[in-house]
Amino acid sequence: MPEPRPVRFRYDGREAIARPGETLLGALARRELPLLQRSIRYHRPRAPFCGIGHCTGCLLRVNGRPNVRACRYVPHDGDVALSENAWPSVRFDLQGAFDGLFPRGIDTLRGFRRPAVATRLYQRVVRRLAGYGRAPDPDAARSLEGPALRREVDVLVIGGGASGRAAAEHAARAGRRTLLLDRALTAEPVPGAEVVAATTVAVLPPPSAVGFTALAVTEPAAPLTVTARSVVAAPGTYDGALLFGGNDRPGVVSADAALQLSAPDRPAPFRRAIVFGGGARAQEVVERLDGAVVAIVAPGAIPPELVAAASERGIPLYPRSLIRTTNGRRRLRSVELAARGGGRRFALAADTLVLAHRRLPHGQLFFQAGARMVWRGGPGAYFPEIDPHGATTVPGLYAVGPAAGVVRERSAESGRRAVAALLGAPTPGPGLPLEPAEGPHELEGYYRELLRGPRPGRWVACPCEDVLLEEIADAHRRGYRGLEVVKRYSGVGTGLCQGRYCLPDTILLLALLEGRSPPEVGYVTQRPPVVPVPIAALARAAVPPEAPP
Repeated sequence: MPEPRPVRFRYDGREAIARPGETLLGALARRELPLLQRSIRYHRPRAPFCGIGHCTGCLLRVNGRPNVRACRYVPHDGDVALSENAWPSVRFDLQGAFDGLFPRGIDTLRGFRRPAVATRLYQRVVRRLAGYGRAPDPDAARSLEGPALRREVDVLVIGGGASGRAAAEHAARAGRRTLLLDRALTAEPVPGAEVVAATTVAVLPPPSAVGFTALAVTEPAAPLTVTARSVVAAPGTYDGALLFGGNDRPGVVSADAALQLSAPDRPAPFRRAIVFGGGARAQEVVERLDGAVVAIVAPGAIPPELVAAASERGIPLYPRSLIRTTNGRRRLRSVELAARGGGRRFALAADTLVLAHRRLPHGQLFFQAGARMVWRGGPGAYFPEIDPHGATTVPGLYAVGPAAGVVRERSAESGRRAVAALLGAPTPGPGLPLEPAEGPHELEGYYRELLRGPRPGRWVACPCEDVLLEEIADAHRRGYRGLEVVKRYSGVGTGLCQGRYCLPDTILLLALLEGRSPPEVGYVTQRPPVVPVPIAALARAAVPPEAPP
């Protein structure tokens, strides 16, 4: 059987090659993490961070369409991809001077007032510092046009992980019309159920008399409206970010990205990685990146299983250590650490820092549907309040898997239990074990100690919008209290990632600044959609089925 033909495309004027089925990011990151764009305010260099389609580190202009996530786009022959938000090039951007001119941040809300004769010029500058890319070319906009899809089912399952697939299989076996929506670019079939891949649920309002009406987007921009009597939500979890100097520097990646970019059939795009974390996720990264990890740094103690894995590979361990800052001009070259408790400072040479310390739930849909949420101190995040069978406080909405706080080993069981409950079948047993709810999160003490001393480098609280930690602290000094108010003042959490990577740490930071618990700091109003959606998709979804296109 002949080998599949490689795909040829152009990136910033140069020819590039992708393997069949390989994403644009996979093709560009074969040797090293690529610089793909500049941040919107300070024009700091940006490289991929999450690798799963939520951050803003790999946005490119493809065939005239802006803000295409390279980690979720599979190129075709003849595609033209361009970096944006940089002039004259992404490697040398003259607008990067803003980074040095405004060391304490650009106050676009209250600054740029005097002299009044320069108001129009100021407005042009502010507009330049507040957007991603240029509008799409006319042909690119037309290419997104397509028919709106509609489904009416008994059970809608959101998420194709272990818990979601188990729920879909159980519902289909019981004779219920079942639809499984999976965000992965490809998905395995489920017997008896319809499976739609590359699809993200963006709107899940509270139920009405007909049940739930969810709006999903099938990439790149086809709207899918689903009416369902019951919803089993299994959106899963992701690896969180961390605050330290230079935390947005190219080379700082989440464990999600490290694992995505080091598939079994390809080497990792880095050679000297430091793994930050002391649990099962850090161990998974160490075992996958065998030979590329030069150190393991943990905020607390390191468990025996990870110690054994590191010893087998000759990897040095640094427990109870703080990350103070990263160093490097365009890319990460070293990481400056300090032993906790006022210990010595030292630096380790590295080209990558992998954050594998904290798994967070995708909780946005639960907030939007009106489910009651509870703070769990163990993982340091909000989870839906559920009964022993996975039912939330919204009738007909069930939460399963890690996003519900269920320990990962029991994910599939939680999916089956939820479907049994919605079918009215008995579910034996007291319920599934959940992540611990009591006590402070490990990072609360970590940040308290780290923030006590000097803060070298840029501490970027919100990489999407270039909001600095200093701006969060300034909001506190001015008397603003609570996450929602600070968000409105500073802009933190208003970027394309919808707060996934900045708000969890901002909650912990505000709890320390305000002297309150994280639940008292609150959360933001979760407005739809929970992921960016093209306006064309929203417009087509609003057209009644019988109306002409």
